[in-house]
Amino acid sequence: MQVVNLAQKFAAFQDYFNPKIVGELNNFQVKLVKVQGEFMWHHHDAEDEMFMVTKGELHMKWRDAEGREHDDPVRPGEFLIVPHGTEHMPYTLEETHVILLEPAGKLNTGNVQNERTVADLQKI
Repeated sequence: MQVVNLAQKFAAFQDYFNPKIVGELNNFQVKLVKVQGEFMWHHHDAEDEMFMVTKGELHMKWRDAEGREHDDPVRPGEFLIVPHGTEHMPYTLEETHVILLEPAGKLNTGNVQNERTVADLQKI
């Protein structure tokens, strides 16, 4: 067992949209990521994902089954679960710190692979 200090872990890196693994449980990974600006539209075929904000404000654009676009803010102390198959695009207006809870091995860009895809995550 190990106590994880979130402030220390977030202070250990400066890059954006590059999740870091800080814990693992039952085939899930606890990841920290700093985000600023827009990510990209994508979805995950089989995995749900949870975004919990600790600093800043995350906005999650997403499309429902009819193709209507929504935009939900997630503030410090709040989280949002994106169901698998839901097309979504996170963005921020300021640096935002996010805790992710996701199945191990899930790509951060889901069905899209490009320069922002991080296949080999760093453990900190």
